[in-house]
Amino acid sequence: MKTKQQSRFRIGRVKHALLALVAGIFLLAFPGRAKAATIVDIAVGNSDFSTLVTAVQAASLVETLQGPGPFTVFAPNNAAFAKLPAETLNGFLQNPEKLRQVLLYHVVPGRVRSTDLVAGKIVTAQGAAVTVNLTGGVKVNDSSVIATDIEASNGIIHVIDTVLLPPPNIVEIAVSNPDFSTLVAAVQAAALTTTLQGPGPFTVFAPNNAAFAKLPPETLNGLLQNPEKLRQILLYHVVPGRVRSTDLVAGKVVTAQGSAVTVNLTGGVKVNDSSVIATDIEASNGIIHVIDTVLLPPPNIVEIAASNPDFSTLVAAVQAAGLVDLLQKPRPFTVFAPNNAAFAKLPPGTVEALLADTNRLRTILLYHLVRGRVRSTDLAAGKVITAQGSAATVSLTGGVKVNESSVIAADIEASNGIIHVIDTVLLPPPNIVEIAASNPDFSTLVAAVQAAGLVETLQAAGPYTVFAPNNAAFAKLPPGALDALLADTNQLKHLLLYHLNHGPRLRAANLATGRIPTMQGAQANVTVSDAGVRINNSAVVAADIEAVNGIIHVIDTVLSPTDGFSGVELSLGVKAGAATVVWPLILGKQHVLESALSVTGPWTATTNAVVIANGVNKTQLPAAGAQQYFRLREVSATE
Repeated sequence: MKTKQQSRFRIGRVKHALLALVAGIFLLAFPGRAKAATIVDIAVGNSDFSTLVTAVQAASLVETLQGPGPFTVFAPNNAAFAKLPAETLNGFLQNPEKLRQVLLYHVVPGRVRSTDLVAGKIVTAQGAAVTVNLTGGVKVNDSSVIATDIEASNGIIHVIDTVLLPPPNIVEIAVSNPDFSTLVAAVQAAALTTTLQGPGPFTVFAPNNAAFAKLPPETLNGLLQNPEKLRQILLYHVVPGRVRSTDLVAGKVVTAQGSAVTVNLTGGVKVNDSSVIATDIEASNGIIHVIDTVLLPPPNIVEIAASNPDFSTLVAAVQAAGLVDLLQKPRPFTVFAPNNAAFAKLPPGTVEALLADTNRLRTILLYHLVRGRVRSTDLAAGKVITAQGSAATVSLTGGVKVNESSVIAADIEASNGIIHVIDTVLLPPPNIVEIAASNPDFSTLVAAVQAAGLVETLQAAGPYTVFAPNNAAFAKLPPGALDALLADTNQLKHLLLYHLNHGPRLRAANLATGRIPTMQGAQANVTVSDAGVRINNSAVVAADIEAVNGIIHVIDTVLSPTDGFSGVELSLGVKAGAATVVWPLILGKQHVLESALSVTGPWTATTNAVVIANGVNKTQLPAAGAQQYFRLREVSATE
C-alpha cells in the first residue's frame, strides 16, 4: 500500500523528469535561445507587448534595440496603447518618423535599474527629457511604472501604464503661450517657422513680450518690415544643440546667426545683457530659456571699424578700394585688421600711393580677409587661404602671428565675421614672374618665358598653376633642343603653355590622380602616390610656392605635349578625298612623314606643308588610293 508521501514523491519526480525532457527538447530544437534575451526578444515573447512590438517594427527600431546598447526602456503594455485614441495610434503607425521619435522618448541610454532612479529629469534617446517622480511609487511624466527591472542582455525594461508622448516642438510651445505672441509674430515674419519646427535640436533664448516691449516701437516695426534683418536677429537667439541650464558655462557660445553671445553665471544666468528668467522648457526638438531683453547682434565689420578711431586708415583704405559693400554683407569674413600704427610702419608715401592705386590696394586688403569665421581657438599653425587667393602663414609659437605680423587683439565679434587686430600690414607674395626672376635656379625658365612673350601673361591676375622646370630639368633636353626652342618662339610658347593651368589654384592638396587641362590645350597626366606627385613623367620636387597670382610647383623634367600621345605615333582621318594626318611634336628630334600604297613600300616623303599647333604636327594631302599607309621616320643627324 502506497502512502500519500510516496505518491507525492513519485508525482514530483515525474514532473521534474518531464520538465527536464521539455527543456532538453527545447535546447535541441532552439539552441540559439540558450543565450540571454535582448529587449526585443523579451517583448516578442510577451503577448502583453504585442502593440509595442508592432510599433517598434513600424519605426524600424528592431535592429537598434537588438544592438549592444545598453538601453533602459520604459515599455508601455497593450493597455497603455489602448488608452490612446484609435486615430492617434493609427496615425503613428502611418508616420514612421513621428513614431520613431515617440518610441525613442521611451528609451534612456545605459542601464538604469529602479534603485538607480532619482527624482528629476532624465534625458532620453529622443533628446528631450522625461521627469521621474518617486512620491507614492515611480512615475515617469504622468505614467506609472507597474513592473521594474526586467533584465535583458542589452538593458533593462520597466513596464509603464501610459504611453509617453514627447513635448511639443519649439514653435508649438511658443504659439500656445500668450506671453510669446510677439516672438511668434516675428518668427513668422522672418520665415523661420519651418526651421524651428524641424528636428534641430535647437536651444532658444526666447524673449517674452515684455522683452520686445523694451524696444522702441519704431525699431520693432522696422524689423517686422525687414525680414532678412529680423531673421539675423532671431537666429542670434538660437544655439544649435540642446543646451540645458546645467550645460551652460561662462564664456562665449556661438549662435545660429554665426556671432557668439556671452554667458555670465555670476548672480544668475545672463546672456549678453539679458537675464534668463525661466530655464529648461523641454521641447521635442530642443530647449527654451526665457529671457527679459531682446538680444541684438553686434555691428558689422565696417561699422565696428568706423566706430574705432584706431582703424581710421583701414577704413579709408576699404572705402578707396571699393570693399565697403562686401564687408557689410551677411556673408562672414575673418579680418586681420591692421591698426593705424601698422599702416604707419609702411615706408613714407606708401599709403598715399596705395590709395591712388586702387587695384593694388584692393589686392592687399583682400589678402587680410579669410572667408568664414575663424576665431582664435580655430586657428592652427600652417597656411590659411585668403580672399585674395594666395595663402598667409599662421604661427602659434609665442603668440599668434600671421606671416610676420602679430595678432594683438583677437575675437572681436561682428554680425558678419570676426576681427583680429594685427600690428603690421600683410603684403601678398610677389607674382609668378617676380618669384622666378628672383631665383637663380629658374634662370633658364625666365629666359624661355621672355623669349616666348609670356611675361605679361604671367604677371596678370590669373590665377595660374605653374609646373616650373628648374635649370636641371632644361639641362636634360637633348643637345641643341633648348637653342632650337629659343629660336622657334611659336614652338617654345606652346611648350611653356603646356606647363600652365589657368583656373583655381591647384595646391598639392588639390592634386589627384587624373588629367588636368593646360593652357596649351592638351591635357597633362597627374599621378599621386606615396612616392610623391608626378606630372606626366616629371616629378614635383617642390610644391606650393605661393604667388599673388597663382601657385608654383617645381618639376625636374620639361613637360612635352607628346607625353599625352603615350604609345601612339600618328592618327589619320579621311574625308572628301583628303587625308589629314596628325602626330606629336617630339622635342629634340626631327621626323619626316612618309607614305606608301603598300605596307612593304616603297616609302616616299610627303612634301605638303606641316602646321605646328597645340603641341602637334598636322598636314593634309590627297588620298592616293583605296589603301594608303603612313609612317614617321626619325631623321638622322647625317641627313
